[in-house]
Amino acid sequence: MKHIKAGYVYHHELKNFTAEDAGRLDVINIAFGLVRDGAVYFPHPDALGELPRIREANPALRMVISVGGWGARGFSPAAATEEGRKKFAASCLALAEEWKLDGIDIDWEYPGLDWAGIEASPDDKVNYTLLLQAVRDAFNEAGHRDWLLTVAVGCDRYFIQNTEMDKVAKILDYVSLMTYDMRGCGEPFTGHHTNLLPYADCSENPRGRRSVLHSVTIYEEAGVPREKLIVGIAFYSRMWKDIESEGIGHGLRSKAGPGDYGPGYSDILRDYMGKGNFVEYWDDVCKAPYLSDGETFISYDNERSIAEKCKFVKENGLLGVMYWEHSCDATRTLLKTIDESMK
Repeated sequence: MKHIKAGYVYHHELKNFTAEDAGRLDVINIAFGLVRDGAVYFPHPDALGELPRIREANPALRMVISVGGWGARGFSPAAATEEGRKKFAASCLALAEEWKLDGIDIDWEYPGLDWAGIEASPDDKVNYTLLLQAVRDAFNEAGHRDWLLTVAVGCDRYFIQNTEMDKVAKILDYVSLMTYDMRGCGEPFTGHHTNLLPYADCSENPRGRRSVLHSVTIYEEAGVPREKLIVGIAFYSRMWKDIESEGIGHGLRSKAGPGDYGPGYSDILRDYMGKGNFVEYWDDVCKAPYLSDGETFISYDNERSIAEKCKFVKENGLLGVMYWEHSCDATRTLLKTIDESMK
């Protein structure tokens, strides 16, 4: 099996995307296309002027626009009718053809749920499948049978419960598991947000199951073959302040202020690693690092945890890895680790 290395790249970061970056990846997902009046468009077209340069650096690199993202609206109304689905699909086709792309990635994060203030309907469960089928049909009818059609999905059961992943898997090239933000989205307890393995006491603590292993297991049970699963890696962190106790070790699983988005990896190296009282720790149960100074707790991926994830992917017959997001590591330390670990 040829494994895939994919990376999400914000439009403003394309100008900093180097030939060396291109040589280390198989796919880049350009963030984000949006939905307006039922049609997909890219709000920053000037940034796409960098694509010919990037393609020249690695002609084998496949470039897709990722449509959606957290809080992106418009999916549920577009998917609600056959006419709407055809309009959505036609706009995906037109956008990809205009910019000589290699497909589309759909990042509708909450089908059936009005989280993040987006539109939602119970019918989204079926319409999610129908929308993806409409896009695939549009690609095929235009002669682009080799184009990628992929999705990014939530890492827990809420996403599975609101979709038909067994049917969806047959339409897609692969499914990218967003195996990050597993903890730290306002939760008042520190923890790992992108750990490979679950907590040791997860049988008594259901929230402790959240892990790459758990996500892979539940999606495979839902009908997605493991050879179509991509594991997510975080180039950013989740941070808690005001730690109240030692937890189970150096602030891990301690009551604290609400978790929030933390620094990117290059900022961690510059501003936190070895600075002040911060010490880096390794949780060998979960295969995850963390930083703590007794008051602040930071969860992230590093070279060691990425190597463990890549090993897991190769040993378990998964398709590959992806990361969010390219600009979070200006040092390229983590991308280099992915490239070397997946060889």
